[in-house]
Amino acid sequence: MLEKSSPSSPFVAAMSTRIERHAAAYAEDLDAFLEQPHSLRRRVTEQPLLDLFTRHVEAVVATYDPPGIRRVGDSLVFGHLYAAALHQSPDGTVASVPVAALLTALLAAEVEYRGPLRLSRTQKRQLGENYERIGERLLPAGLPAHAAHAFRRAGSLFHQDEDTDAEDRCGLALARARRLAQPVMWRRIGGLFPDLVCGYGYRPFRMLGWIALQLVVFIAAISLVSDDPLTVTIYKVLVNYLNPLGPGDSDGMRAGGRALLVLECYLGTVSTSVFFALLVRRWFRL
Repeated sequence: MLEKSSPSSPFVAAMSTRIERHAAAYAEDLDAFLEQPHSLRRRVTEQPLLDLFTRHVEAVVATYDPPGIRRVGDSLVFGHLYAAALHQSPDGTVASVPVAALLTALLAAEVEYRGPLRLSRTQKRQLGENYERIGERLLPAGLPAHAAHAFRRAGSLFHQDEDTDAEDRCGLALARARRLAQPVMWRRIGGLFPDLVCGYGYRPFRMLGWIALQLVVFIAAISLVSDDPLTVTIYKVLVNYLNPLGPGDSDGMRAGGRALLVLECYLGTVSTSVFFALLVRRWFRL
């Protein structure tokens, strides 16, 4: 029977040593990857490394045979490994730790996630929080694909815990890590747009800022090609954004005015449709 998630337990100490050895071996391959020129590293991507990481995890899980299937309390088996990699400075700032320590914590989390011991709800939440913190520290280490894996696991555990806010937070972090892991530059740059506009769907109220920006731009543009007073132009732009104006409403506009109204109408339809779709998804968890 496993009573404590402490390295003082002979079984936990032996498993911790095995995890640290596999993490150290994996760190050597990772160091060789990080030493490559940035341009070459972008083309190769981290996927071959993640496949190797999976093999290390499977090798440890194959030997993970705890003395019993029950344990006392809700502590995690490898809590000491997470604490060593994720500790904070006395002033509350994130302490700098070697990448090898983060890999050890990630490998330990994978073994605990996939191991034979059933996780309680409290343990799932604790493990999800550890995964999330590991992902947050892997990003600045230049390992966005590894961070994405950690955020994916964290989101899954928070989903099981029915914590929708934490699940959305990890979903947003996962989308951002995936963008950073893209080997093609234009995809990384293009991926910034949905993040800024709506946080990849996890921040729908950002769309209101995008809608306001569109209205301001069209008010300024249409006022340049219209003979109407500014107040009338504002009224027409606000109405046209939600409901297309008729042919008679565009009288008095110079060349290009009607084209701007058509463009605004299409953008308004798309933007408001996306906003309400994301809002419904967030409210009703569709």
